[in-house]
Amino acid sequence: MRTYFWLFLLLPLLSSAQEYGEFDLNRGNGILVDFTYGYHTPGGDFGKRFGNHFSVGTGAEFITDKGNWLFGLGMSYYFGNEVAENPLTGLLNDQGRIIGNNRGYADIQLRMRGYYVGGHVGKLIPLGFSKNPRSGLRATVSMGLLQHKIRIQEDPLSFVPHLDDEYKKGYDRLSNGLAFTEFIGYQVLSTNKLINFFAGVEFTQGFTMSRRSFDFATRQQDTAERLDLNVGFRVGWILPFYVGQRASEEIYY
Repeated sequence: MRTYFWLFLLLPLLSSAQEYGEFDLNRGNGILVDFTYGYHTPGGDFGKRFGNHFSVGTGAEFITDKGNWLFGLGMSYYFGNEVAENPLTGLLNDQGRIIGNNRGYADIQLRMRGYYVGGHVGKLIPLGFSKNPRSGLRATVSMGLLQHKIRIQEDPLSFVPHLDDEYKKGYDRLSNGLAFTEFIGYQVLSTNKLINFFAGVEFTQGFTMSRRSFDFATRQQDTAERLDLNVGFRVGWILPFYVGQRASEEIYY
């Protein structure tokens, strides 16, 4: 995270050196396709179930020629190894282990899996030190669906009948619901189209509930309303496609 912090401080220097000339290639309306990577720390009910985790994502957005307004869709896939809740306690023997079909101890790992998908609006705000009006502060707000569950991974050589594909649904605590995400950071759309990326922090608030009709661990249905919070640092590489650019007397290949 310390490396990300210093990188974030250096972002404005990358764009401030760019001159904005008559025939620069980042003008006009555009479609921006991005590929992202993130590191996140959960809070609220989310933090009671999972620990720090990572994400990969992709999306596409439209940027307007006038005003640098952003309108887009995106998704992020969450994954991690830190699970604070153990839904399998009812299957443990006196030694705290689970016995498989081969009468040996089963090797079972719990993992965090989830995703966020939604649409966003925002704005790219040029800052005074840069002569490139397509680089500056990026701020967006998003509304979508947040979903997460506990993935139960077992060694196939020590099959546990209680954990076949159908029974796992009673233990995975699948939850989803409406969520909102806010992002603020720095974005660079270079004048030569060679350097295009963004980096910043994002905050997610999910209003979720269990989507399983029965929880095997508690032997009842989970009807509690959850507040899932997530804060993270996200970086993204952008592939831009512009339309309506001012014609140049030179031809670029």
